[in-house]
Amino acid sequence: MTRQSFPSLSVLSALELARVSTLIHRWTGMVFGENKRYYIERRIAERMARRRAATASAYLDFAAGDDGEREALINAFTINETYFYREEHQLAALSRDILPAITRHRTPGDLVRIWSMPCATGEEAYSIAIWLLENWTLVDAYNIEIVGSDIDTSALARAVEGNFSQRSLARLPEALLDSYFEPEQHHQRRIIADLRESVRFTQANLIDPASVAPLGRFDVILCRNLLIYFDDDARIAAGETLYDRLNPGGYLCLGHSESMSRISDRFTVTRLADAIVYRRP
Repeated sequence: MTRQSFPSLSVLSALELARVSTLIHRWTGMVFGENKRYYIERRIAERMARRRAATASAYLDFAAGDDGEREALINAFTINETYFYREEHQLAALSRDILPAITRHRTPGDLVRIWSMPCATGEEAYSIAIWLLENWTLVDAYNIEIVGSDIDTSALARAVEGNFSQRSLARLPEALLDSYFEPEQHHQRRIIADLRESVRFTQANLIDPASVAPLGRFDVILCRNLLIYFDDDARIAAGETLYDRLNPGGYLCLGHSESMSRISDRFTVTRLADAIVYRRP
């Protein structure tokens, strides 16, 4: 699809582009500016075509006042780049150091809560489940709850459905594909029902504390490659939310290019054999 597919919108004016950027930042914390003009214009054009809006200004007026269109526009702007076993070193840290530390003073059968935020189309949350089944010998000794959250409702629907492309599955060994996925159909494989039922998916917005408060607190949070899309104010707000959602002593894993040390001094930097993580004291 190209810009020429939408003759009703050739370019956004500087004022219109600024208005789009302001709305998306207010709603999600993500920053889009002039350097992302084509990305912005393409998505606005797609939504204008769906809504048969005559002008960008008319469309933005509508989106600003309609909850359903706001959700659709947010979905259009989110970036769901992920795959199974992404940042595998953190999964190794989870089974080798983090969960043993968390369960050291707990009784078998106790609840252990893990949050994948953002979870996009589900690969990262399901990766946690598969990794623990394969690599943590005590996985059956505790009540492990894995929650996947994202602001993108269309991505969450795909996560629940559990169908994944060859690209998403490329890093998984063949043995794991055979163990945890149904046979390939139409160049996709569906994760088995037991795993689909073992992960709960829910919408949440990291810069809106009210949207995540009902989820309660977690022992481990994996929030990877989201903060890079935020500005400083949104990162600070997200840091506060992440801190509040951790149990005391809980662990936070960020993406390899992200650092909580530059955002908040409330976390303790913890260097493990496989990863650098952040802990709520």
